[in-house]
This record gives sequence, C-alpha cells and structure tokens, in this order.
Amino acid sequence: MTLLKREEWQHFVRDVDWTLSYVDDEAVYPDWLAGTGKVPRDAWLKWEEGYKVSYPEYVYTQREKESATYAVKNALQRTPTFDHLDEGWKSATKMHFGGVAQVEYTAMLAELKMARFGLNGAWRNMAVYGQLDELRHQNLTTFFGHALVEKDPQFDWTQKTYSTNDWVPIALRTLFDGFMTTSNTVDCALMLPLTFETGFTNLQFVALSADALEAGDVNFASMISSIQTDEARHSQQGVATLEILVEHDPARAQWVIDKGFWANARAFAALTGPAMDYYTPLEHRKQSYREFMEEWIVDQFIRTIEDYGLKKPWFWDEFMRSLDIWHHSLHMGLWTWRPTLWWKPKAGVSAEERDWLHEKYPNWETVYGDKWDVIIDNINANNVEATLPETLPWLCSTCHLPACNPTQGRDGSWRVRDTSLSYNGQTLHFCSMGCRQIWWKDRDNVNHQTLVDRFLAGHIQPMTVPGLLDYMGITPEVMGDDPDYEAWTRDYVGREASGLITIGGAA
Repeated sequence: MTLLKREEWQHFVRDVDWTLSYVDDEAVYPDWLAGTGKVPRDAWLKWEEGYKVSYPEYVYTQREKESATYAVKNALQRTPTFDHLDEGWKSATKMHFGGVAQVEYTAMLAELKMARFGLNGAWRNMAVYGQLDELRHQNLTTFFGHALVEKDPQFDWTQKTYSTNDWVPIALRTLFDGFMTTSNTVDCALMLPLTFETGFTNLQFVALSADALEAGDVNFASMISSIQTDEARHSQQGVATLEILVEHDPARAQWVIDKGFWANARAFAALTGPAMDYYTPLEHRKQSYREFMEEWIVDQFIRTIEDYGLKKPWFWDEFMRSLDIWHHSLHMGLWTWRPTLWWKPKAGVSAEERDWLHEKYPNWETVYGDKWDVIIDNINANNVEATLPETLPWLCSTCHLPACNPTQGRDGSWRVRDTSLSYNGQTLHFCSMGCRQIWWKDRDNVNHQTLVDRFLAGHIQPMTVPGLLDYMGITPEVMGDDPDYEAWTRDYVGREASGLITIGGAA
C-alpha cells in the first residue's frame, strides 16, 4: 500500500465498518446517546466529509504547526514584549485563557463521543482526528497561559477556572455541558462542529488574532492562529451530519441549530464583545464587535442554513437588535461586579473612546452614557465604593448571565424589563425571550442552578460577601479591579456632577 498514491487507497480505510452479528445495533449505538432519531439507520451510509486526511499527513502538518508556534513563544519569552502590553489587552487574554483552555479538553471528550458513537465509519474516523486536535488545543492554551503566571497571578485561572464556582464559569459550564457532554452524538455534531466551530470560533480566534497583532501581542496571535487552522478539518462533521438530518427530520435540525446559535451568541457577547470594544486599545481596534459579528457570523450562518432549506431562527429580530445592546450591558455588569472576576476589566469610556462607541453604535450615549456618567462622577469625587455592587446580579435561568438587556419602549425610553415564567410554583427570570423559550422547550433537561439560586438555597455559607467570594474561589491577589481609573475619568474632571450618588449595582 505504501507504493500507492493516497487517493488510490484512502477510500478503503477511511470508512471501515462491519455488520454486527453477535449483538443488536441498538445495543452498540443506543438512540439516547447516538441520536439517530427519525433518521433511518442506513441513511447514515451517505455521511461524507469533504476534506479528507491520512494519519501520516495529519502528523506531519501538526508537527509543523507546533514547531512554528513554540518557536515564536521561545523567541518572545526572552524579550520584554509582554510587559509593554496594555492592561486592557492583557485582560482580554486572561478572559480567553480562563474561559477557553479547559473547554478545549471538554471538546476532546465530545469528539471521543463522536469517535465511539458516530453512525458512520468515516465520521468516527474524522472524530479521532478531532479529538487529537482538541487535546492539542488544550495543551497549547494551558501551556501558554500558565507560562504567564509568574508575571501575573490572574493567569493561574487558565487552569483553575472550571474547577471553581465563580459565576462566570458556572454560566460557561451550563453552555458547554449542554452541547458537548449531555447531548446525543447527532445534536453534538450540529452544535459543536457546525454552530460553534464553523461560526463562533471564527470570531474568537480570527478576530482576536487580528486585534492581538495590532496590540503587539504576537505570542497570543500565533497561538490562536495555530489553533484556528485545525477547525476547518473537524468542523466539517457538522455539515455532513446536517445534510442527512435535514433530509429526514428538518424540524429537529432547525431547533438544535437555533438553540445552539442563541446560546453561543449570549456567551460570546459576554466574553468577546467587551474584549473587542472596550479592552483592546482604541488605536488597535480593527472593527467593532458588531461589524465582526455581521461579517463572520450573521452572513455565514444565514447562508449555511438557507443552503440546506432551513429558515431564520424565530429569535432573529431579537438577536439582530442585540448586537447593539448585549455586550455593552454585559460589559457594564462585568465592570460593576469586577471583584468577582479573574481579570481587570477596563471601563474604556474616555471621551475619545465614547466618540468611537457612538460612531459604531448610534444609540450608545442614549442608553449607556448617563449610567457611566454616574460612575465617573463618583470616581472623580473619590467615592469608588459607590460604584461597587450592593446586591447579587440578577442572573438568567437559561444562560446564567446577568439579565441586563434594555429594550426601547413606545415612548422612546430604555429600560431593563423582566422576562419571567411561572413553573411548578416557582418564578423564573430570563434575560430575553430567546432564553425563556429555550428553557421552556428543554425544561426537563435543565437543572443547573445559578449562583443566586445557590445563595438563596443556603449552599453558600456564610451568607456574606466574604463567604460568597470564598465560594467562588476569589482571593485578594486575583480579585478583579479596573487597571487605571484615571485613564478614562480625567476627561470629565471639573464638570458639574450628574447629581446621582450610587448606581446600586444596576446595569
């Protein structure tokens, strides 16, 4: 076989399968885990990936990537490059390392699930490469992040984030467990390789890579670019699965993709939106978060689902409006509850930065300007205590993120409205109609408690602020704070104060 060209022998080995004679197919591929559903078992014989690879080619390519990436790291390790990076940008990398490193390991488990329970030999073969990819990503991200602990203890959360009960990883565990570990194999392929990796990781990796180069963080840019080059290969598991599911059960395909897209959009609004529009230094911003979303997510997503005969999600209008709202509100919430974070959230609302925000988001001053004015006036009056939260955040029962999305009323006013639902004698609160609908349809599978639920149930003792911080794993050396108050408040020194004293923790 070694004398043959790859194209002459690969089709014999990439789709190896056999007919079981000593056990029922259902015993090997139980529907609750494999997820064939209404799709006839033999329909999966048509499953085929577009980009095929052999193991020798895979090893050679990955070795070249690893060598190039670590060569950059080793060269920069001997320079003071990191020390000169903007504190806001460093926070963007801390968010990424802590929020992503262990998720890559969870993605490996998802790929192993598809490697075992995928309903086609070629699918299982591709998933083996996928799990090798994800293991590489986890090792790469963890190693690069851990190497920075000696410079800043907050980078220790690269490894520890998902082992804590901080409210941010609780929200992220809810998201990633939902489509990586608790879903069946078919649904996993639609939510992980298709919705998440084909779409949203482009935003996190490609967009942030561009911003990293502009900010001078070549080390970070090299790392995430190396990771992104793997996504095109194993992400095709999603499209191949979608082709078959759409043919036999389009309603299921529509629902799984819709809820996966919504959940990812909420998480990325919290992690990527602030990093791009507030933490990245103004002179280094390539585009706004909205512009990146429209270019990398919206257009691509619509093209993909329409190519397969699916419709826009029922929440599409709400989602499009959210591009001007969600990440700004979440940024204000993150900044307000900064003592609960493992990074230093940069407010990013100097006069020049507000001009940029108003240019990119025409309603920004109307919705958020007066709230930030209250904060600025308190800081300039040496009353930083008034900017700290007085209560726990109001967390959504689906995405577990703060319910802080203002909407515009008929009278033109903007305010945060309660989207609630009564169920089994309990009143649940949601950040949006999208989260409310997803919770209702999947209610039998939703059992994650928010941090507030845990507090009210008495799981957090003592029921005090120190007790809460201890429960979340927040220690003084990693507790978040704004890296430079004066940088964004000096433009407003001497102006007449707004007259408001506190913001009460509200976003």
